[in-house]
Amino acid sequence: MATFAQLYATQAVLPAIAADLRVDPADAALTVSASTLGLAIAVIPWSVVADRVGRVPAMTIGLIAATVLGAITPFAQDVGPLLVLRLLEGVALGAVPAVALAYLSEEVAPRHVAAAAGSYIAGTTVGGLTGRVVSGWIGEPVGWRWGVASVVLLCVIAAVIFLTLVPTARGFVPQRARAIRGPSLRRRVAANLRSGAQLALYAQGFLLMGAFVAVYNYLGFHLSAPPFSLAPAIVTLLFLAYLAGTVSSPQAGALAVRYGRLRVLLASTTVMAIGAAAMLIPVLPAILVGLVLFTAGFFGAHAVASGWTPVAAAPGARAQASALYYLGYYAGSSAFGWGLGVVFGALGWGWFLAAVLGLCALALVLAAAALRTAPSVPS
Repeated sequence: MATFAQLYATQAVLPAIAADLRVDPADAALTVSASTLGLAIAVIPWSVVADRVGRVPAMTIGLIAATVLGAITPFAQDVGPLLVLRLLEGVALGAVPAVALAYLSEEVAPRHVAAAAGSYIAGTTVGGLTGRVVSGWIGEPVGWRWGVASVVLLCVIAAVIFLTLVPTARGFVPQRARAIRGPSLRRRVAANLRSGAQLALYAQGFLLMGAFVAVYNYLGFHLSAPPFSLAPAIVTLLFLAYLAGTVSSPQAGALAVRYGRLRVLLASTTVMAIGAAAMLIPVLPAILVGLVLFTAGFFGAHAVASGWTPVAAAPGARAQASALYYLGYYAGSSAFGWGLGVVFGALGWGWFLAAVLGLCALALVLAAAALRTAPSVPS
């Protein structure tokens, strides 16, 4: 919650930001893309920090820095400073996704890693939902700046709870305390990049997250315009579809233990594509059902792929494997979160969703082709 509420705090108020700062939808969506870009470029450096100082200290440093930057963000008076602050906030927030799954893979018994990863992803959905709903509801009557500020306050509370409850790492010793130093960062990164399975997993994050963020970025613009003309408070309610991800993430992790990771990954991506197709129907109930299916499928796929990444990594390179997954994941968010906005603005909702379906189809093909022999338990 402390991470993902801040990361997506501006998404529910993008129309208000566009109107206040006099920018178009794609430029307003850069407030989301900037934070996810900052996170993408920071995950590998954070994995190095975590190897040196420990998993929990790295996450602690990142959360504190992000909260301070988030508190400054609402004071930005122009889109330029706002984007810079959001970029830096994303850099700080990168500490948690860069490290959390590696931490879990080291602290949890191997047969429970998939379920633990699913539970963690469920927590990210709660954070993302909280950030969007709180900023949207508060931002409508009093302005987007107060909406974003209210999310920062909630994140302070969540960060304090995290720092109070998080167990000390027992399955990992920081490099500075090791008698024999492990392989260099370059070798650890290269070991993952030489693996076809790892590249396919990174592609899942890149393609599916890009499609997911794009839909949530521009659905509000679509439904605020005729023939729907929904009020901002009603549009904000659509983010409650995130609860489908809260349910599907741990379920996908549990099903992966029972039926295998690849089967659940392919099934989840298929559900995501069906949901995107349903949103082509120009009827509000169909769009709502489609959004729920789309969200549930995405988080199911993400729970499996993100939890699989450190498990399939070479020994000693798990933090870098997770970092590379999130590099692809948030690079997709940044690239497609903005780029598909250009498609939406130029060609409309139908072609926009056609592009989303194309990303889902490509992810399916890559997973089916490259992940059949990928390791499914930690080595």
